[in-house]
Formats: sequence, structure tokens, C-alpha cells
Amino acid sequence: MAILGKSTKTISQLSNHLKSFRINKGFSQAELAARAGITRQAVSSIESNLYLPTTAVALHLASVLACRVEDLFSLAAAEDFIEGRLIGHLPHSDTKAVPVRVKVTKVGTRTVVSPLIGLGELLSFTVPADGYVVEAHGQTSGMTVRVKLSRDRRAIEQEISVAGCDPAIFLAGEHLRRGKDQTSVIGWTMGSMAALHALQRGEVHVAGLHLFDPTTGESNLPFLRRALKGSNYEVVTFATWEEGLLVRAGNPKSIRAVTDVVDPSVTLVNREEGAGARLLLDQRLRVAGINQDQVKGYGTIVASHFEVARAIAGRQADVGVGIRSAAQLFELDFVPLQTARYDLVVPKAYLKSHPTLTHLFETLVSRPFRHEIEALGGYDTSETGKLHALRVG
Repeated sequence: MAILGKSTKTISQLSNHLKSFRINKGFSQAELAARAGITRQAVSSIESNLYLPTTAVALHLASVLACRVEDLFSLAAAEDFIEGRLIGHLPHSDTKAVPVRVKVTKVGTRTVVSPLIGLGELLSFTVPADGYVVEAHGQTSGMTVRVKLSRDRRAIEQEISVAGCDPAIFLAGEHLRRGKDQTSVIGWTMGSMAALHALQRGEVHVAGLHLFDPTTGESNLPFLRRALKGSNYEVVTFATWEEGLLVRAGNPKSIRAVTDVVDPSVTLVNREEGAGARLLLDQRLRVAGINQDQVKGYGTIVASHFEVARAIAGRQADVGVGIRSAAQLFELDFVPLQTARYDLVVPKAYLKSHPTLTHLFETLVSRPFRHEIEALGGYDTSETGKLHALRVG
């Protein structure tokens, strides 16, 4: 009998399916042993993970059972751990008792770890985790945490992290997987300026923003030229969309312009400071000479276009600034105010170092993707993929 004994540590890393294959073939241990030219005790020891078979024995067993050696024996996946910088906050719970699901992203040279609860109530249940926090010294953003990975490192390194407020970025990720590879695109919902700051801090690969400057009539570029130093960024149009007032179906409060929000019977739901929708509202109020204190609900803040629409559909508010596609999703009426460009900003260095980031921008200009987001309503993709010079000259 040719059996090579191994340490418990080595055997514990082996995935052993000999017993199930034997039973499926209807063999007893003695029958299998006789056909393979080994003893019954040897078969019993191998099935019990007391010994590893030599190559010759494994080949004999596979031949008798009409399968491959790797079907019978394979190395179990080893546990993989990684350390990274926490973005956001961990829930107030004992991480040893309740694992915290996180996304792990390689942004440039750093590893960032973001709790999935940051994606919101729905996406946090539908987007799979990259791992689980197993050690954390504190719960504050910026701390180093240790994560037990639940996905292959190579797949994690291909993930693309985008900050912004356009939910269609997830559709871009789906189209990317269909056409190129298995890259995941994760969209972290936040206002335009918050997204830009996250990009500057090295927390995401791409920032999306829609900030319209009424003085120049330009979208985004005046703000980017003030905020970003140098020309080490690419600015690419995702789409042009309609921004306006979201109101309940039938517009029962007869809201036709921003000036109508001063009516005492009208309750507004607002976006956070730095969001493009908030900037548009403040610009229109300022032009009309309206003080924010005159607007009921001005201090009621939600974090996305969809949350604005949900609050109005749920009769928690009468009006809010958002995009047409959000109004259509919640069957609200829409009062257009302006057309603005939603641009994506990405450091040129990431386009060179990230394995799949350029594939995302190739996907954006594809005809199937453009057709799909136009069907959402309120999107114009005629300039999708257009590059914009950050610096004049």
C-alpha cells in the first residue's frame, strides 16, 4: 500500500470527495480497495482525512470511479485577509459577534474599506460583500481595519468605485460585465461637491457631478477649475439630463416655478449643501430675492434624487428639486427648470493603473447602454463620452 502520511494542517486544507463518489458508484470500501489495489483500511483512512494518497493511488482511485483526480481531491481555499482604511463608520455593534459587510477597493496605492450600509437601504441588501470586518480599533472613518475577504483579490482589484448621484451608473456596470469582463461598478450616492472631495481624498476612482454655473452658462468646468490643481484629470460627459421641480401627480398645489415654494401651504424637501439640486434651488431663490427662511421645509434634507421623489410620493413634502427620471419612477409630475450636464471626473493616473477602468468609458459610448438610459426618461446621450478640457489652452 502506497500511502503518504501528512500533517493535520496540510490535510485540513484538502477538500476530499472520495466517499461521496464511492457511494454514488455503489461501492463498499472493500470493493473500491480491491479494484484500486489498496487495502480497505487505506480507503477508510483517506476518507477520514487521516492520510493523503500518493499521486499513483489517487490516479488508481480516479480510474476506478471514472472521474478526474481533481474531482476527488482539491485544495480548499485558504482564508485571505487584508487591511485598509475605513471610509464611513462601522455600525455600533460588536464586530466579533456580528460581522460587518464591506466593499474593499484598491484606489491608486491605497486600500479603502466601506461598509455596505453606505449604499442605502435597498442596495446594501443586493450588492454582495467583498469581505467582513474582523478587527477594528475604533469605528471612526480613517481608522485601519482588518477584513476577511469573501471574494478573490483579483476580482476586488477590478472593481470600480464611483461617487455621485446618478443611479444609472449601476446600469453601466451591468453593461460592462456583458461586454468586457466581470468588473463590478459600485456607485456611492452623494452630492456633487461631496463626490469631488471623495475623489480628492483618494476614496473613489471616479466622481460624478452636475453643477451649473449661470454666469458662464457652463456645467461643472468652472467649479472644477477652481477646485482641482493641475490638469491631471479627465472630464468625460456621462449624459445630459433635465432638472426641475418634482411635484405630486396632477400638481395639486399648482407649483409652476421656484417662487411658488414660498406659499405657506407648500412644504419643500431639500438636498444637502454641495449637491447640484441644492445649488440650483439656491440660485433660483437668490435671483427671485427669496430668503431660505421663507421656505417651509428648507432644512429638511435627504441624500438623493430618489429620496426627494419618495418623500413627495409619500406626501411628506409637496415639492423638491430633482431629475426627470426620478419623477417618472415615482409617477410624479415634473416642472423643468434647466438642462445640465452630468460629467465624470477621473485622475489620469487611475486610467493607466487600474486594470478595467478604461473599459467603463468604452461602455458608456456603446449604443446598447445609451439606448437603455435614454429609455429611463430625461437623459440625452448625444454628448456621452465627450472629453472636456479642464484647463483653457
